[in-house]
Amino acid sequence: MASLDMGTVNDTEVTDFILSGFTDSPELRVAFFAMFLVIYIVTLVGNIGMIILIRLSSQLHTPMYFFLSSLSFVDICISSTITPKMLATFYFEGRVISFSGCVVQQLFYSVFVSVEAFMLAVMAYDRYVAVCNPLIYSTVMSSGTCFWLVAGSYVAGVTSAIVQVTCTFSLSFCGSKKIHHFFCDIHPLLKLSCTGTRVNEIVLFLFTAFVGFPTSLEILISYAYILSTILRIRFVKGRHKAFSTCTSHLTAVTLFYGSTLFIYLRPAPSYAMDHNKVASVFYTVVLPMLNPLIYSLRNKEVQGAIQKIIRKNIY
Repeated sequence: MASLDMGTVNDTEVTDFILSGFTDSPELRVAFFAMFLVIYIVTLVGNIGMIILIRLSSQLHTPMYFFLSSLSFVDICISSTITPKMLATFYFEGRVISFSGCVVQQLFYSVFVSVEAFMLAVMAYDRYVAVCNPLIYSTVMSSGTCFWLVAGSYVAGVTSAIVQVTCTFSLSFCGSKKIHHFFCDIHPLLKLSCTGTRVNEIVLFLFTAFVGFPTSLEILISYAYILSTILRIRFVKGRHKAFSTCTSHLTAVTLFYGSTLFIYLRPAPSYAMDHNKVASVFYTVVLPMLNPLIYSLRNKEVQGAIQKIIRKNIY
């Protein structure tokens, strides 16, 4: 095994990488390890619990909760792609990742982050139909339509990820093999290349825009129509009820797009590794834990389904 203190190697071909991890402070490693382990456990319990709840509760067998269970699955995959290896990096012997392991991690990460972006756009469309066209909601959002919207999200996400990862790992890596991050992200990898990366940076920007621009535009347009419809409702109670169905999704959208676009739509020269570790850990580790809480704490239907299952099992 290569020495973890070695920043450069004489070989012309890199067979593994060294992740710098989240922190080098010995005092903080144990505390951060415990904190992120708890977050990961809560993420798994929360999202698996949400999927099981939606499956068991007939009152939640609606398009909105079908998309929410799909989002929970994506959050489990994002967290499981990043967090276990990040936990290992708190110990020096766990910082080495093979070249193939790096490829696999980057591929799965890119796939599921892209799918989440498309899923949030699909959920915005669902809310638009529910609020603006409630009389035809069941017709428009049929089970077949819901299936193809989710399937389309995966097709778009996989396509985007394959192009980006293929482009990144077609580069030659030599010299330094230390990735200044806690996972195999594209920007830190580009900095290790001993060949020109201008084309790769353009491809990364274009495919980030391919995922981010249409999905964020669709969300903005959907909520523009939703807001216009809500403002035409005469009664305050009716406005509150209509808007309350969208607040959870708006919160999730703001947190996800705020952190991801902050990182990936900036030019490479302004990409500060240490600063972006904080943003990265938020949407790869913390946000997957928050989503089940966001969709359950203020959702009376979810709370009612939980209470119904508890009463059924107790009594």
